[in-house]
Amino acid sequence: MEVLLLDPLVPEALNWLQERHDVTFRPDLADDPMALRKQVYKTRALVLPPHVVVSREFLDFAPLMRVVARMQISSDNTDLEACARKNVRVIQARSATVRSNAEYLLYGLLMLYRRGMVSALLGRKLAQVRMGRELYGSTVGLLGLAPVAHTLAPMLNGLGVRLLGYDPAVHHAAPIWKKLGIEYIPINEMLARSDAVSLQMVYASRFRGWINERLLNHCKPGQLWVGVSRSALFEPEALALALTDGRIDACLLDGAHPQFAASGTPLYDVPNLHLTPRLGAHTREAKLRASWYVAHRIHETLSPQMVRGQVQVSDFSVLDSLDSSQDPEWPPVESPSQWSAVPPEEDPRGHA
Repeated sequence: MEVLLLDPLVPEALNWLQERHDVTFRPDLADDPMALRKQVYKTRALVLPPHVVVSREFLDFAPLMRVVARMQISSDNTDLEACARKNVRVIQARSATVRSNAEYLLYGLLMLYRRGMVSALLGRKLAQVRMGRELYGSTVGLLGLAPVAHTLAPMLNGLGVRLLGYDPAVHHAAPIWKKLGIEYIPINEMLARSDAVSLQMVYASRFRGWINERLLNHCKPGQLWVGVSRSALFEPEALALALTDGRIDACLLDGAHPQFAASGTPLYDVPNLHLTPRLGAHTREAKLRASWYVAHRIHETLSPQMVRGQVQVSDFSVLDSLDSSQDPEWPPVESPSQWSAVPPEEDPRGHA
């Protein structure tokens, strides 16, 4: 087979790719490593979910492989050096989830500022509902200037939030700080002055455990944290202590490692730590952008002679740029032709 999908594309992107290549959809192989290795022997392009690991040994079973694609960003499930040695292109729809993750962070801030709303929805009386706060006029520290921050900052500015920021990889005099309306200050001062912190740092191995006890000692008492970065940035013992001694009032993290707060760890059963399973990227629009991006990149890799010299055909060519601030308005994705074939999410209660 030419293209093997273990992670589904939206129907229109799938149809477009099927018109140009031999495409097989086998989601069952994602949980059957032995069967998958048998199938990849004659596969040229592979679209994988996050939990399927591509290692040097895996690539030994795929001598014809040209492309390994994912619709989510991850750096720990693919051996990039092995792919480079075997001339396998690694495709990730890096910017497809920028806006959805930014909205997740905004939602997280609003939810933590107004936790009484959750209590009210659970049927508690007003006297039992915790007093909320307004986001307007508060100070939010942006820890990390990843592309998500480029989209989140204008949202928060529009709500009257004062923004402070720090990124160890971005110079304090870089013009991007002023462009986004963020006041750059040293991290210790940012933590001491911020009512809430939004974490969207690009992870690198040298930053493992970087958010430690020495850093968290500077937190403003009762601080709120939201984040979409790798949970490995935290030193678990330090975060657990900060959550229990009042420095951090509540923390909402998306996509944390399964063992981050597992039984036997310092963060296990900490009541004010809230973890969600990559919900930041779980929107229809993000899925649509990622699907088209992956489909076009696979086509241009497998059939370079057909796309050479042509104008970029992808409706989402803006996604080739990691700086989402270059195009504040994403391509429209609400046309009936795009959504007619996308089934609605099922309601667990049985309602449409």
